[in-house]
Amino acid sequence: MSDTTSAKNVRRRHHWRRDAVELAALFTAVAVADCAANLIAHGPEGPVLLASSAAALLATAGFHIWFARRRGHSPPADGTDDAGDTDGGGGALAPAAPVSVPDSGDFALWRMRTTVRDEPGTLAALCRALAHHRVDILTLQTHPLAAGTVDELLVRAPAALLPAELTRAAAAGGGSDTWVERADAHDLVDAPTRVLALATRTALDAAELPLALRRLLGRCTIRSLPERRTDPPPPAEGVLEETVMRLRDPSGGTIVVERPYLPFTPAEFARAHALVGLDARLGPRVPHRRDVLTLPEGNEITVRRAGPEDIGAAREMHARCTPATLALRYHGPAGDADRYLPHLLSPRHGRTLAAYTASGRLAALGHLLWDGDETEVALLVEDAWQRRGVGAQLLARLVALAREAGCESVYAVTRAANTGMVAAMRGLDLPLDYQIEEGTLVISARLANRPAPPDPEAAPVPVVRQESPGR
Repeated sequence: MSDTTSAKNVRRRHHWRRDAVELAALFTAVAVADCAANLIAHGPEGPVLLASSAAALLATAGFHIWFARRRGHSPPADGTDDAGDTDGGGGALAPAAPVSVPDSGDFALWRMRTTVRDEPGTLAALCRALAHHRVDILTLQTHPLAAGTVDELLVRAPAALLPAELTRAAAAGGGSDTWVERADAHDLVDAPTRVLALATRTALDAAELPLALRRLLGRCTIRSLPERRTDPPPPAEGVLEETVMRLRDPSGGTIVVERPYLPFTPAEFARAHALVGLDARLGPRVPHRRDVLTLPEGNEITVRRAGPEDIGAAREMHARCTPATLALRYHGPAGDADRYLPHLLSPRHGRTLAAYTASGRLAALGHLLWDGDETEVALLVEDAWQRRGVGAQLLARLVALAREAGCESVYAVTRAANTGMVAAMRGLDLPLDYQIEEGTLVISARLANRPAPPDPEAAPVPVVRQESPGR
């Protein structure tokens, strides 16, 4: 569908009969004027009548000019212009009275997506239907499809206008399969700027890819499937199946993105594929920021982001930990701990912080893991470094990362006897919820009532399901 249409210059045929009628009318008017002038001029009060007629004509012209100027400052009663807009199907739109919406001065932002016919004028009809409800269109993107055109709009509507009324307004303007969702100030950024910002974040940190996809595609489910011999990865160009995208994971396996409530458009698929391609071209990368902390006892530790290159040091730390410590962390046999490390240290599934001593030995690991709609935090501290504040330092930084990612809460799964983890969670000074069942303790900390520092490009946490074994 085109947003603008060009008018065709059509030359009308010239008829001599119309010229003859116009000349006859002109001669008749001259004859009538001459007769009237002779009667009035030769009468006893001819000059007075002529002066009175001139004064009446001047008064009428002056009143008409005054009324026309006053009328021109008010909007048309039917919401149409003098050109007579049409709906693109050849018939004029019937004038409709604006819907009565309380003018409270409060407005709400909405994201709307609707499908219209791929014909000239359908966009104008949709805009007019929304205008009757005092809805202001801030941004517009069009996605041409075989069955029509999908219009994606960011609108500002009166706060009293319900989503169902927006849907009905779109239907009155010719829209179908309409979807409406609340928006916020982040959506005011235009699409190219938003995509460039997400690409920058992805280029700086491989762990940002799931977050960037979530921010790009809206509310969706992201699953990272490991590579299997019986289930080969999708082709390099990816696969689009209406509400499901399958993209080749640069680290191996498949990234599956699902959005059951709204099919993906080819433009969205192309953007997601380009973002994953950027991640694949740049390869594994982790920010090199390091923080040197001094513990209460005076020892210094270095905290930095961990990645696959830290697997060797993590296995050595596992060998120095007691089976009881590993069991508290992994909730299972201590012998299985090493096989969890590739999954835990992969930036695709979350973020990991490592604490190294001054001698270069790994003393602790802290994990922030995307787990569906929630976010899990987990700690493993070597026995020799427990009760010395290392775990509390890692946990505080993990919560800060969760805030930056837009998480509303974090939770930790441990044993009721793990007093160290309980004390670290209580030290966050956040509202906590406790759930215990058969010796397993789940501690949840709410972050929503503690706003994060302002970050205009902060992305919300993705919905990610992990199918790799253990955490």
